[in-house]
Amino acid sequence: MEAISISPVSLFMQAGVVGKFVMIALGVASLWGWAIIIEVAVLATRLRKAIREAQNGGHPPLLAPVMAEAARAARVMVPGESVGERRARIVETTGRAARKLLVATEAGLPNLAVISSVAPFVGLFGTVWGIMTSFVGIADSQDTSLAVVAPGIAEALAATAYGLAAAIPAAIGFNRLGGTLAHTGEALSDHVEEHAITLVGGVESDGARRIAEAA
Repeated sequence: MEAISISPVSLFMQAGVVGKFVMIALGVASLWGWAIIIEVAVLATRLRKAIREAQNGGHPPLLAPVMAEAARAARVMVPGESVGERRARIVETTGRAARKLLVATEAGLPNLAVISSVAPFVGLFGTVWGIMTSFVGIADSQDTSLAVVAPGIAEALAATAYGLAAAIPAAIGFNRLGGTLAHTGEALSDHVEEHAITLVGGVESDGARRIAEAA
């Protein structure tokens, strides 16, 4: 009996047309998942560094649109507005800009969820097809020897392995990066609120100084 290699390339070459299609689809899904994981991880790292820099008094370019939105909101003077209302308005306005930045950072996560949930079923389809191939081979040859059954079983197990190889990293990446971005979002919200308090204090100080100068 011809030896069956368990290397991914050999299993792919030995598979039938449907098995090859399944393996190609799962291979593309795996590469796509890894690309998303790397992209989101890099963006999340940049955002965390930008938040730390801003908390230390810096002006990171990544947060420039958020801070600009806060400055515009602080310059708007609403008659009869209390200090608390002004702070809440600045926080709300700046928070919208911060959420846009966070949404852009985590844009790839839903695709990871799709890969992690769909890939095992695609692999299962390949598994079922491989087993069906084995049964067809037995029926055609009227032989139940391992030489007849092994190719189809190998194709079936390879499809399962490909599906898991695509799904497991995607699931881990989705959960780990989702948790990281949740903490990053909290840190960004805290900084936005602190920045709003600072802006309100600055506006109040400027107003008091102008009144004193006018007097």
